[in-house]
Amino acid sequence: MQKPEARTVITFHTTAEAMAAERLFRELALPGKLITVPRRLTSDCGLAWSAPAEAGGAAEEALRQRSLGFDGVYAMEL
Repeated sequence: MQKPEARTVITFHTTAEAMAAERLFRELALPGKLITVPRRLTSDCGLAWSAPAEAGGAAEEALRQRSLGFDGVYAMEL
């Protein structure tokens, strides 16, 4: 069993938002991946971006600069 690590989880209202964010993060070479939303969170579309904790600020800033929609940003251990 893997030891939990600190992650930033970004949730989205729609699948289209999640896919657009994934494209953006890949273009910017930001680490992370799309995951299903953890049970302790809720999201309209069921997808979230999970990134190392230290990359969370850059990911959120990139979304805001490009005016891409998202639901919330959470710090948690996964």
